[in-house]
Amino acid sequence: MERQVPLEKVRNIGIIAHIDAGKTTTTERVLFYTGKTHRLGSVDDGTTVTDWMDQERERGITIVSAAVSAEWKGYTFNIIDTPGHIDFTAEVQRSLRVLDGGVVVFDAVQGVEPQSETVWRQADRYGVPRMCFINKMDRIGASFDRSVESIRARLGANPIQIQFPIGEESNFRGVIDLMDNRAVLWTDQTGETAEVVEIPPEFQAEAETRRAHMVEQIAELDEDLTLKYLEGQKISVEELKAALRRETIKGKAAPVLCGSALKNKGVQLVLDAVVDYLPSPLDIPAIHGTHTGTGEDQVRPADENAPLAALVFKIVSDPYVGRLAYFRVYSGKLKQGSTVMNSGRGKRERVGRLIRMYADRREELDEVLAGDIAAVLGMKDTFTGDTLSDLSNPILLENITFPEPVVSVAIEPKSMADQDKLSQALHKLSEEDPTFRVRSDENTGQTIISGMGELHLDVLVERMRREFNVHATVGRPRVAYRESITRAVPKVEYRYIKQSGGHGQYGHVVFALEPGVPGSGVVFENKIVGGSIPKEFHSAVEKGVKESAEAGVLAGYPVVDIKVTLFDGSFHEVDSNEMAFKMAATFGFREGVQKGGPVLLEPVMRVEVVSPEEYLGDVMGNLASRRANIGGVEARPGNVQAVQAMVPLAEMFGYATELRSSTQGRGVFTMEFDHYQALAEAEAQAAISKG
Repeated sequence: MERQVPLEKVRNIGIIAHIDAGKTTTTERVLFYTGKTHRLGSVDDGTTVTDWMDQERERGITIVSAAVSAEWKGYTFNIIDTPGHIDFTAEVQRSLRVLDGGVVVFDAVQGVEPQSETVWRQADRYGVPRMCFINKMDRIGASFDRSVESIRARLGANPIQIQFPIGEESNFRGVIDLMDNRAVLWTDQTGETAEVVEIPPEFQAEAETRRAHMVEQIAELDEDLTLKYLEGQKISVEELKAALRRETIKGKAAPVLCGSALKNKGVQLVLDAVVDYLPSPLDIPAIHGTHTGTGEDQVRPADENAPLAALVFKIVSDPYVGRLAYFRVYSGKLKQGSTVMNSGRGKRERVGRLIRMYADRREELDEVLAGDIAAVLGMKDTFTGDTLSDLSNPILLENITFPEPVVSVAIEPKSMADQDKLSQALHKLSEEDPTFRVRSDENTGQTIISGMGELHLDVLVERMRREFNVHATVGRPRVAYRESITRAVPKVEYRYIKQSGGHGQYGHVVFALEPGVPGSGVVFENKIVGGSIPKEFHSAVEKGVKESAEAGVLAGYPVVDIKVTLFDGSFHEVDSNEMAFKMAATFGFREGVQKGGPVLLEPVMRVEVVSPEEYLGDVMGNLASRRANIGGVEARPGNVQAVQAMVPLAEMFGYATELRSSTQGRGVFTMEFDHYQALAEAEAQAAISKG
């Protein structure tokens, strides 16, 4: 099959932003202008394409990232609309991992908001080049310059304005394109026809000043252009565009555009800028991976004739077609009916139907080539983060890491008929969402589900009811505490000896425990020299330690941030076996934790509350009563104040309702997990007794 669109004309982009900045509306406009939909979808009316889930339409938020393909001026766009709410951070992370570029949407009134900072930092981590779209220019309080300044100050970015607005708030009617020195006006309701005119006389002086500044900013980034600029030579538009493209791809610059997606102004220019400044799969560095046979580092270029390397970034249980795995092909091609290797799991998988998704309709494909994003049906053993590769040339790409869940609730079926359906639904949902965990509580026999926040679990329980027709009773949310130690234990010795008829059991371990680096989990170091414990039992000791760490000594929460060093022990020629050493490590570890001054750790959230000034006293008082550590208060436009604070998660349950009632529905807040910290003795006792 011939490639229908050359690889340099493919753009894999994500639309990312803070909740309510207008990502989905922007995506809807993109689909409308690229001819994929024939009417304008609206988040407010619940008629959007990418927010296809009932709950998304009702709540007006995006929950799952939807992959949509579209064409624009001979280019193919694979667009992923991602959620802005922090509870769905996994959706943003997995999308960033497979994107080549991002359009970051900002609200022209609010500028940079907490979640925009989070996604910007995540994009930095994955090295995703991005451009900025300042949306909602028609809102009261909108300010283009203030928004650009907040991008520079709060994100440490290098925003380069390639446009500026003609009018703001209700007077916003178009933009001035500084690259091509022209004005673009939208006169009709749908914004389909843009009128390109000379720059109006009253804006000419400002346009000249701003263009000179833009040229200077771009010239600074490129040595050749710097020389030209200093010598006073004219720099052509082509040279400016080429330099800005190069530096955007390197992450040294971010072009800034503006508009109003809801009023259909400015989105076509964003599409043009994606073509001009964001990378194709050929512009980004070739993917690195490990050969599963030899362990060597391998590089795979974006070329369909190279061996296959594809990454699965999302699993979806589609009610109509079954289990869909979304993937990005980095090199080679994936053919329908072929057999591929799931490198991480060492299993062969047959490639079923290949599908390109247009949000809620689909097109069948025979093969998917390097650089493309699509979905495959029928893969049983493939999960988020898995690598698909050639049978003869297996490669393992870096997996996607996700944050640990911080909130748990107990869930029980309402009737016996719901029992089987519940376990099936939970299994399917946990396959889809790597931050959603299901486990059984050994003490109570209850099923416990864990997630990133109250909203996350609410949405999942609601999906069970609607998509799987499961009715369940849900307990009150509980915090996912952790346990750790406060002091080092230089020596813990444990002998596991069991004598019974025939062979006995003998395992003897000696190890040291010390508090680890925050966020390090359980680190196991083996310092056995000589043969005091034979090599074949070392992994059994590590396994015993790690399994024992899953339930701590205070209240059965996982033990984290601890370093265990195995340095001695002994064995018996006949009675020693793996089981004996595993048991010795299990009991020895528990004994060591008890000697190490165990403490309970609680998750602490970074919270930002935005409220009108007149309610600031109430907001501060309420936060103080929730053990908040207030970091600062910042005045925002429109007579509102933003309070930054660190608050224990245990104190944040039910906060949304309280904030609404104390600010007459005008206060909003965002929170995201920041770190774990030790609880004071009295609070720890209260948490354990609540358990």
